[in-house]
Amino acid sequence: MANTSSRTLRLLSLLQTHRHWPGEELADRLEISVRTLRRDIDRLRELGYPVQASRGVDGGYRLAAGAVLPPLVMDDDEAVAIAVGMQAAAQGAVAGIEEAAVRALTKVVQVMPPRLRRRVDALRAVTEPVSWGASATPAMDPAALIAVAQACRDTERIEFGYTTRGGDPSQRHVEPHRLVPVQRRWYLMAYDLGRHDWRSFRLDRLTAPRSTGTRFHTRELPTPDAAAFVHAGIETQPSTHTVEARIHAPAAVVEARIGGWATAEPIDDEHCLLRMTTDTLDWPAMALGSIGAEFTVLAPPELVDHLREWGARFGRATEPPAS
Repeated sequence: MANTSSRTLRLLSLLQTHRHWPGEELADRLEISVRTLRRDIDRLRELGYPVQASRGVDGGYRLAAGAVLPPLVMDDDEAVAIAVGMQAAAQGAVAGIEEAAVRALTKVVQVMPPRLRRRVDALRAVTEPVSWGASATPAMDPAALIAVAQACRDTERIEFGYTTRGGDPSQRHVEPHRLVPVQRRWYLMAYDLGRHDWRSFRLDRLTAPRSTGTRFHTRELPTPDAAAFVHAGIETQPSTHTVEARIHAPAAVVEARIGGWATAEPIDDEHCLLRMTTDTLDWPAMALGSIGAEFTVLAPPELVDHLREWGARFGRATEPPAS
């Protein structure tokens, strides 16, 4: 059996992964008795973690928001800074860490007292995001992202408003499964109870997600994982571009620079073939430029024209201003 300190840390970690744990199930996961579990819960409460208990058939434990921030190794200002930073990272400010940022943000917000949440919202309200041009990523509400992430974690059905690709508003009732980041956007894979089928939803088109409080058992997935499902859906969209380029750099270097939804197939030790699927040509233009190596676009022809337009614009930007 693990020592008391390590067991307490594991208990805290389990409480952070689900909204509610039945007492017996939690004790079984920790391989301890229900009586020992109660003592460990009391120890967490003494440390400042607001663990709530419920009795009855569905009795168990949940980690709630407290009156003060639990004694993590951070003060209030640091907690606010972490939450704001994770919101920015979750929206693609730093490529490759979006999913981890959402997990961290969900944990921090779950235990953050209301006074600190108000500070986070105030700071976000007066912060101007960096624009990436005319094809910039549509704005997404971080509160909606957190609500959907928590519903996925807790396997709870949710309702929300959704605007379709054609601009038609609708109301959806779904069983959320996973969040998938794709090219500075977030997608939700969920089972649509109204359409009786699996669907993917862009979070920037989703409004006012609300938990129904109804739990569900995850259905069998139609694909190996959520990422494969979302990727397949993007590929079938009419405006999708399949990009291929020969890169004068090793495949490992290219994948480390871009990662995510691009693949790099080695040609030899110094060259590789890059492939990606995208619904905008701005993303591959930025990605190819960020590699820092020579490259040749093989497809589609529209990307060649797009790069020429960008190149001409950049060239004009380096010219001395007219007197």
